[in-house]
Amino acid sequence: MIRKKLRILAFGAHPDDCDIKMGGTAIKYAKMGHKVKFISVTTGDTGHYAMGGGPLAKRRRDEAMKAAKVAGIEYEILDIHGNQLLPTLENRYLIIRKIREFKPDIIFTHRPYDYHPDHRYTSQLIQDAAYTVTVPNVEALTPHLTYNPVIAYMSDDFRRPYPFSPDVVVGIDDVVEEKMRMLHCHESQMYEWLPYNQGILDEVPEDEDERFKWLKGKFLPRFREIADKYRDRLRELYGRDEGDKIQYAEAFEICEYGAPVREEDIKRIFPFFPETSLNTPT
Repeated sequence: MIRKKLRILAFGAHPDDCDIKMGGTAIKYAKMGHKVKFISVTTGDTGHYAMGGGPLAKRRRDEAMKAAKVAGIEYEILDIHGNQLLPTLENRYLIIRKIREFKPDIIFTHRPYDYHPDHRYTSQLIQDAAYTVTVPNVEALTPHLTYNPVIAYMSDDFRRPYPFSPDVVVGIDDVVEEKMRMLHCHESQMYEWLPYNQGILDEVPEDEDERFKWLKGKFLPRFREIADKYRDRLRELYGRDEGDKIQYAEAFEICEYGAPVREEDIKRIFPFFPETSLNTPT
């Protein structure tokens, strides 16, 4: 079956957010010849304990570009300070322009229920841009879309007011090593800021190979937990035998503000599943 080449656009609040939440899925899309772009809505210039501002913003941009090269995708960083993102009209119009310029079939982003205001407001801006991207007189000098893209939320563990409920779970066993290489590129976060913030900076090895092994020890259990938690949905999407074999996964929830997605649409938008799996008894 010849599939239409898809255009995938993911908005994260910071330069490593999409890598963590959907790096494997992005790599799978890219390997199939689909066009993938990550946009970080802020520079992430507050995400460190010993540096910040312009130097950190430039460092994080360089890290993101290295990760993009690993994944075979595009990466753009918007010039908005970290921890200063607000869902303003100006920022909404900026997001509308970015969506229109890329013309995505599907947009990935955070859910609006999150501990971090940058995550929440990124999600809010995407929701506010939904449908509006089709309205000609909004940002009239940027050609409007004639369709409303699908919007999918990346997974999280927050329970209130509504817990994450996945519609799609993607096995990433075949690309998990490359996903970890993406995360390895974000040195300022993986080996400095996050360990410092978690009080485990002294655990980080000095040797690069040992660091990478250490990073795997921190993140692979997270990706395994997603597969185990949503095992039933993996069986529905891949069939029981394949669904039971998957060790690592990423999960997504369809946002009702984007284009509607029926069960039969999933394979077109997420072209990773066996032809006989959906709607097949397991």
